[in-house]
Amino acid sequence: MNTIHLFDDSNNANDNRLGDLEKTIIINGLMGTPFEERDEQWRDIFLANIAECTLRLAETEVVVGPDGFPYFQLESVPKDQNFQAFVIKNRLKDFVLPKGFGIAINTQNENPDWVFTYGDLVNYFLNEEFYTDDSIFSKKNEQTIIGKDEEILVGQPAEAILPQAVRTQLREFLDYYGVKNAKIMLLARNYKDEENASQDLAFNIVANQFRTEKEFKNIMEAIGWFLPRHYSYIGLDEFAIDNGFMPL
Repeated sequence: MNTIHLFDDSNNANDNRLGDLEKTIIINGLMGTPFEERDEQWRDIFLANIAECTLRLAETEVVVGPDGFPYFQLESVPKDQNFQAFVIKNRLKDFVLPKGFGIAINTQNENPDWVFTYGDLVNYFLNEEFYTDDSIFSKKNEQTIIGKDEEILVGQPAEAILPQAVRTQLREFLDYYGVKNAKIMLLARNYKDEENASQDLAFNIVANQFRTEKEFKNIMEAIGWFLPRHYSYIGLDEFAIDNGFMPL
């Protein structure tokens, strides 16, 4: 059986393929910490260094995770061996985001050291952090329907919220699962109240488009894999709001 290599670095021969040496040493040290000893400090140091360190692409480049989504497999760099270097930060725009994959690190071990969803990588590309705690997006436990008398503003998410590569991945994913002509808009809520203003993404997806409520919930949940974790999003009837939805 022939091995298919998705990652071709030949066009980037003049780029700095190797990451930050100091960050690589830090990451390699962290990998030796037993899982039960990995506390919040370990997590913070790991996340501060992993994007710019040198990793290697595993021999099996892509794996489908238990969640059904595809992940590039990266491993800690071996000593005194030739390997295909991979620096996450340098490969997001030109390679990872257009492919629509997440990243899993050291899956060859009993437990992977870390798994980044596609949305985690999108967030790093946009904000240079994998996870964002404070944002203008609605909190997950807040109301996810539009109130009858609620005042809202509608528009389209800018590239800084939803890059073109992400739109493409979402559109192809939804089309594959039967959501044809997917559309999107950005809702600004409580926009007159600076303290309580929030925003949500909305998709033209509603339960009666699917055979079962479970199918609808599965699709809506899966959308979250493609988005930064702090993003809030809802499904709305396409005609619920005038002139709001535009093609994804």
